Amino acid sequence: MNLQCVEGDLLDQPVEVIVNPWNRNIIPWWLLLPQGVSGAIKRRAGTGPFREVGRHGPIPLGGAVLTGAGGLSFKAIIHVAGINMFWRASERSVRDSVRNAMALASANGFQSIAFPLIGAGSGGATPEKVLNWMKEELGAISFAGVVLLVKFRAR
Repeated sequence: MNLQCVEGDLLDQPVEVIVNPWNRNIIPWWLLLPQGVSGAIKRRAGTGPFREVGRHGPIPLGGAVLTGAGGLSFKAIIHVAGINMFWRASERSVRDSVRNAMALASANGFQSIAFPLIGAGSGGATPEKVLNWMKEELGAISFAGVVLLVKFRAR
């Protein structure tokens, strides 16, 4: 695996698939005001990916769902349930999200994937902790492609 940590906008990364830190999909997406990565995706991709993930029903904590990319140039978006019912991330939810997103990426033949720091920000975990958990989890996964961990930096 070629693992790189970069700063920038997740939606500007040169990869085939991106990861969206979502919720457990229990509350209908149209009742929520997506923030952070989800808000940026909705603004630039449209509502298509969110309608698609909504059709999957509830997602187990740490689970992952593949959808189309809407108006974005990526091949797909992997939505992960990185936060619990109280809108908080835990080490387990972050690690499970990483592992399940990577399994979906591999199963679908993607060679490059970009992750935001799942659970940092609105999920309540510190960027340092999240980065550590994600790097450790990725270190235990076999993947022949490129993995970007993207720390948000406004343009």
